[in-house]
Amino acid sequence: MTEAGFRDLTNGLEPQALAERVRDGMSEMDPTLKGFGIGVEAIGPGYAKMTMTVRKDMLNGFGICHGGFITLLADSAFAYSCNSYNEMTVASGISLDFMAPGRPGDVLIAEAKELFVAGRTGVYDISVVNQKGELLAMMRGKSYRLKGRAIVDL
Repeated sequence: MTEAGFRDLTNGLEPQALAERVRDGMSEMDPTLKGFGIGVEAIGPGYAKMTMTVRKDMLNGFGICHGGFITLLADSAFAYSCNSYNEMTVASGISLDFMAPGRPGDVLIAEAKELFVAGRTGVYDISVVNQKGELLAMMRGKSYRLKGRAIVDL
């Protein structure tokens, strides 16, 4: 227990090593990553970068990537970034704006960055670009931390 009465969820690990352990633990429990071919390219404290290739079965009736898949990728990066401290954190809200469509074969890259954390809440910005660096979507995520609940046992 810490001075505040909560368990130590870091076990003395450096923040980067902790984020990597959380990434590994979350990936084991996340069949969505495998099912949609989402890769975790980078992780750090309050940060995640993930990729997904737009497949034929992800296209809508207009032949472009369904917005739900872009949102899925952005939300996944959001989840990994805000859980990187090994304290279970859930989304309390998201707002997403589309700028351009994803095309068949595009490699989408979602990058989530922590902007602010205080107490149990946090704010994150997530950008989604294609392999050319063209901005497809911006998402703002608000998080709620469930104090004292570890993602992985250390």
